[in-house]
Amino acid sequence: MNAKTKAAVIKHGQQLLDIFPNAVEQDPIKLYSKLRMLERDGESLGLRLCDGPEFTGGDAEADRVALKILAKVFNLLGYTEVPIFLNRDPRGYALKIKSEWMAKHPDKRLYTDMGQYGILAPDLTE
Repeated sequence: MNAKTKAAVIKHGQQLLDIFPNAVEQDPIKLYSKLRMLERDGESLGLRLCDGPEFTGGDAEADRVALKILAKVFNLLGYTEVPIFLNRDPRGYALKIKSEWMAKHPDKRLYTDMGQYGILAPDLTE
């Protein structure tokens, strides 16, 4: 990780800790890294739903996979009332905070997409 990327990761991790002060992982770099792994899991789910192979258990199985990913996110971030969801559209990031919450909390800075959804684990590499 180069110096510019490391600085961006630390900044993002600190912003996450401002929103999620009860996170299990308090190191901003490790928190970001763990969320990136879960982001990749969410992205894989979205791609599989579009490109296959189809889940043998149908939508119910896909829902179980999504819930497992979200459970890991919530466990990592600690109990929170922040509305986190898993976006299943593979054209964007998977782990997001609802835009309404972001708009109501302008003091909580975080990387956002065009829809103003807060992105938990954006790709910050160059």
